[in-house]
Amino acid sequence: MSYLVDTDWTADWLKGRAAAVTLLRSLASAGLRISAVTVAEIYEGIYYGRDPANQERAFRQFRRFVATVPLTQPVLKRFARERGALRAQGLLIGDFDLLIAATALVHGDTLVTRNVRHFQRIPGLLLYQPTNT
Repeated sequence: MSYLVDTDWTADWLKGRAAAVTLLRSLASAGLRISAVTVAEIYEGIYYGRDPANQERAFRQFRRFVATVPLTQPVLKRFARERGALRAQGLLIGDFDLLIAATALVHGDTLVTRNVRHFQRIPGLLLYQPTNT
């Protein structure tokens, strides 16, 4: 089983938050990945943060041990199906979150996120929920 790390945990790792560093290190042997969407969201934070050069350097370091999963046609199709189903139920979530969820679903990854409230709306999506964070 591999893990798709959501943007919230990625950002916390980049900030050096102990809980994120510990959790991601503990899951690394199973395989860690991030969505291309997370890459975009993190770069926005880097570009508009206080220290872009150091933040980008830290992100490059992070990406050495975490693979990036692209937005492929199967991911985009899954996004469309899930979005339509959520819209019909009146339960839409943000497109970026839905693209991340579709990526996890297509690749059979467990999503590591703290945004359980939104992601639990998606049937079949496996969520990793650490107990001491």
